[in-house]
Parts: sequence; structure tokens; C-alpha cells
Amino acid sequence: MFDGRLLNGVSVLTAVVEGGSFVRAAEALGLTPSGVSRAVSRLEARIGVRLLDRTTRALRLTDDGARFYEQVVPLLGGIEEAATTVAGVAQSVRGRLRINVDPYFSRLVLAPRLGAFLDLYPDLQIEILTRNEIGDLVADGMDVALRFGEPPQTSLIARLLLETRVMTVAAPAYIERYGRPKTPADVANHLCIHYQDPSTGRAFEWEFRRGCKVIPVETRGRILVNDAGTTLGTCLAGLGIAQVFTLGITDFLDRGELVDLFPDWKDELYPLYAFYPSRHHVPAKVRAFIDFCVDILG
Repeated sequence: MFDGRLLNGVSVLTAVVEGGSFVRAAEALGLTPSGVSRAVSRLEARIGVRLLDRTTRALRLTDDGARFYEQVVPLLGGIEEAATTVAGVAQSVRGRLRINVDPYFSRLVLAPRLGAFLDLYPDLQIEILTRNEIGDLVADGMDVALRFGEPPQTSLIARLLLETRVMTVAAPAYIERYGRPKTPADVANHLCIHYQDPSTGRAFEWEFRRGCKVIPVETRGRILVNDAGTTLGTCLAGLGIAQVFTLGITDFLDRGELVDLFPDWKDELYPLYAFYPSRHHVPAKVRAFIDFCVDILG
């Protein structure tokens, strides 16, 4: 079993040999001379060999001490080199980045812009896993996750990226067949595409916000989905009215494939968060990805 105290003692011995005295070693290590002396004595007791001959005027390595020192110095150098290498990698954007992403965000926002991110960091490989749930980020080996909604109770670090408007939309084909609701309350008389709340298994309730005014509406419909992309697809097909995020559907609105039914009711917002395991020593690749997401979100 690795003994960290042995490594500490070797480091003190090295400082003594390089400094030529306990005093200089103490100054280099931020210890007292007596503390340095005790550390060397503990090391000698641990390995059962006298390493230093001490006099009032000088000290020198014993024959056993010299052999020991010659063997351990290269090992210490290797440890330092490994630490430096790892630190350098941690500060550079390279290696593999594993991302757990909301399917809607992945399809409509991230995928079309992913090439620009890869161009910025040619030494980076990306693995994308789309899920409706975060799951266990650490156990799954994920570096970062992106999710809509308020953060769950978790030890993960959550960073708010934006709040996007919840928009009520319909395709022109639906409006032509069933008419356009004039007020939010009218939605109760239309076919709606419901989205499943993963925590309850039931459909999310609909509401409309304008300033301080909030109108809940009981909706009906024959379609219940658990994927925002499917919600968008069925709405585009004219199968019902849907509530979707403004984020990612601008092109559909500009092309006239979807119609914003209530442009004056625009104050219902939904957050998008980035999650990662710890705020300490965040890898450069994770910081770079989050910064990129902030940039593309405007």
C-alpha cells in the first residue's frame, strides 16, 4: 500500500541534500529546522537505514543514504513531470468531452453550430448523449450536462445560461382547419399537443403570463409526448397547438411554418442550466464548452 508519509519524508531529505543543511531545507519548505530533523529521523526509522551523518558543523549522506537518494531523486522528478503534464492538459482544451444534453437543445441549437466549436479546438473529441433526465453525471462519466427547468436537489454545480420564452404556436394547416384562438382561454376548445412531465408522468399544465397576470388553461388533446422534438414535429404537421421554447424555432417562424398565436403573452420563461460535478479545478474543455454555449445563446 502506498504510504504518503514516506513520500513526504523523501521530499524533506531531498531538500536537505540540495540545501546542504537543515536550516536551508527548512527555509525552502516553510518548516522549522527541528521539524526538518524530525522528518528525516522518521524516514530513517520507517526504512530502517541511517541516511545522514550529522555533526555540529556539517552533515553528509551515508553510503546507504547516497544509494537511496540516487534511486529516489529520478522518481521524484517523474512525479513532478507527471503533475506538470496533467496540469498542462487540464488547462488546454483537448481530449474527449462527454456531454449529456437535452434532446431539443441538441437537435435545434447545438448540432447546427457544433462545427464552429470543433474548429476552435482541433484537439478535442466530443461525445454527445441525449436524454430527458440528467441521471448520475459522475457515475455515467459525463463532463457536463445541459437541461431546461429549475435545478433538482443535487450536489452538482448549476449555472444558468439563459431563460427562454415559452411560446404557444400552431401550423398554418391547423389554423386553416380549426381556426385560430383569439385569447388564451380559447385554447381550451382546441386540440393541444401535451408534453409529459418526467417527474409525474402526467402532462404539463398550460398557463399564460403577461406581466403580473397569469391565466391557467385546462387543455385537451389526443397526443402526449416526452420529447420536445416530437412536440415540434407533430405541431408542424398540423396535428395540434403546442407550447414550445422560442429558442431554436426562429427559422420556423420566419418561414411561416409556425405561427405565434399570442405574441402579447410573452412573459412565461423557462431556464436552461449547465451542470457539472464541481466548481473546483473545472477542466478547460468544460469551461470552453459552457462559454461557447453562452456565445451561441446570444
